[in-house]
Amino acid sequence: MSDPRPIGVFDSGIGGITVLKALRARLPHEDLVYLGDTARLPYGTKSAETVTAYATQATRHLLGHDIKMAVIACNTATSVALGPLSMALAPLPVIGVVGPGAEAGVKASRTRHIAVIATEATVRGGAYPRAIHALDPGAHVVQEPCGIFVALAEEGWVSGDVVEAAARRYLEPIFAHPNPPDTLVLGCTHFPVLAGTIGKVAGPNVTLVDSAETTAKAVETELSGRDLASPRKTRGRTRFLATDSPERFARVGGIFFGEPISADEVELVDIRPA
Repeated sequence: MSDPRPIGVFDSGIGGITVLKALRARLPHEDLVYLGDTARLPYGTKSAETVTAYATQATRHLLGHDIKMAVIACNTATSVALGPLSMALAPLPVIGVVGPGAEAGVKASRTRHIAVIATEATVRGGAYPRAIHALDPGAHVVQEPCGIFVALAEEGWVSGDVVEAAARRYLEPIFAHPNPPDTLVLGCTHFPVLAGTIGKVAGPNVTLVDSAETTAKAVETELSGRDLASPRKTRGRTRFLATDSPERFARVGGIFFGEPISADEVELVDIRPA
């Protein structure tokens, strides 16, 4: 059994391309359709009801591309909308990034003291502590909302004085503790492009955890378990959809993807209900 249909990947903006990149590397024969809701970014400051509505509209648009699986490459959307989306789209499999990220954090930590940086909505919802404690009830988890990181990443500002100043403002209170965390989960898919600066501020003894690779592995396992893997032996196609500014999406998205994206490759779409 096999299934040549594409995998749909959704994020509030460009950050989820870090997950797309990991999927492309692990599953080179799969077709991928990526949708960035750039017109309504950021999600991290919005209510759970609004994020759920936006995520539902995005995934339903992806259904129009005959996808065989939906990947929510947005921690905020995963934290509030994974349950409702899984039920609404059943039997279509839906994979989020929080569970794989929590699992990677627990595996990486030696002291069981884990820090999570994310958007305001993800922190407020408590999805990461719940997921981490489900795996290790004795883990100590601290969280910090770092909303400015999303804006910096979306502007393509991945290093420099401004980024370092923001990182110090967010991280120094966490790691000034006498018993600081030894693991830092990057609980937003925008954050990995800032990892160089984040790691510098957190210090050499702190392990940074990016959920992208773990999510790609979870997708691979789900495809195999459901006999959904592509039969193709050649490289799969990647399509890009954006709800605003394809040119900007391409320019900044190339930083996340690790290779250039042409504006001609980005299709402008409207996912709002008619």
